[in-house]
Amino acid sequence: MNFEKTTRCERVIQFGEGGFLRGFVDWMLQKVNEKSDFNGSVVVVQPIEQGMCDMLSAQNCVYTHLIRGVEGVEQTVVDVISRCVKPYEDFNAYLALAEQPEMRFVVSNTTESGIVYSDADKVTDTPPKTFPAKITLLLKRRFEKGLPGFIFLPCELIDRNGDNLKKCVLKYADLWGLGDDFKKWVEEENVFTNTLVDRINTGYPKGEELGLGYEDNMVNTSEFFHLWVIETDFDLDAELPFSKANLNVIITPDKLEMYRTRKVRILNGAHTSLVPYALLSGLDTVKSCIDDPAMNEHLRKCVFDEIIPTLDLPKEELLSYANSVIERFGNPYIKHYLSSIALNSVSKFKVRVLPSILEYIKRYNKMPETLLFSFAKLIEFYKTDMTNDAPEVVEFMKNNDTAAILANTSLWGEDLSYLTADVEKYIK
Repeated sequence: MNFEKTTRCERVIQFGEGGFLRGFVDWMLQKVNEKSDFNGSVVVVQPIEQGMCDMLSAQNCVYTHLIRGVEGVEQTVVDVISRCVKPYEDFNAYLALAEQPEMRFVVSNTTESGIVYSDADKVTDTPPKTFPAKITLLLKRRFEKGLPGFIFLPCELIDRNGDNLKKCVLKYADLWGLGDDFKKWVEEENVFTNTLVDRINTGYPKGEELGLGYEDNMVNTSEFFHLWVIETDFDLDAELPFSKANLNVIITPDKLEMYRTRKVRILNGAHTSLVPYALLSGLDTVKSCIDDPAMNEHLRKCVFDEIIPTLDLPKEELLSYANSVIERFGNPYIKHYLSSIALNSVSKFKVRVLPSILEYIKRYNKMPETLLFSFAKLIEFYKTDMTNDAPEVVEFMKNNDTAAILANTSLWGEDLSYLTADVEKYIK
């Protein structure tokens, strides 16, 4: 790519360089810059040792985002990312971000397994392993320089993501003896929002002839639909004017849970209850599942027969949203690879599907057979070499029987051994 890049003030630290953040947050910031005087750019932090920052940097952090659906095609050249920082190669460059007075926002998408606490992390680690520990050291440097705090906009699909990030930071402050003044500053001078994100982003369109007229190895694709619900009492729009860009961003003091439950249980739950079964069946994209009669039936049974009956929102609203999700899954332009969704499937299942299983049993005093079938396929899937998860999770799942897996409270948050017979009957 050979585009003239706009120089803007670095205002956003972004943990993650994958397709979702680039096709959701960065695309939005591009629109906000075009429609307002925000004039902000993003510094991407590569949160793990191996990533795509080198590829992104090779084209000056500029890439094309394609939105495609029955509505048509919208092409945007996104130049909002100023540069990349790799903490595992240059930790000082990472900490130096805290010393930039204009830095104001921290965005992240480190998956469901990202916002965690580990007492193995040390204040002397360069860098520590967990994302919240990295954040704590960034805040420590910010505090030491006497600068204002940050506004956190975490995009991880866990309940109360901002609250949980803040709790982890304060636990590290205690573990590392950072003092009451630091903890008070974290509490009073920083804003930890809880958020919900909703957009199907599908990354690089492999094997497609796009006709761009130029080479772009970081092309990103998504659907038109997008929703960002941000729960906070803070006047966020005054500093980051989403409203001026006509974006589907809802800033609310108290309505997040309603949107979150609907989205995580139905859309994400549908994905996660489908993917292991579909991959074991030799399918490769969500669209291929919609086109496959058996997989389509499995998906609909999960959503309409076993997930929706566990939710308390108005039924018509739930049915309307579920039908729109099925339509979105069938978008002919979206090649949403099952292998991408399969990343960290165990933690995703715990957050996205397990609550529906437990609530169904509680309400109806019987087993949700289709979701338990999905649970069995998840366990089968982890016996293969197709998984992409933490090595310790993969090793445990591969080398233990169903009873031991279901009894592992560290995986599920509780002992599920009472489900053993009902899950095991579906395992080949």
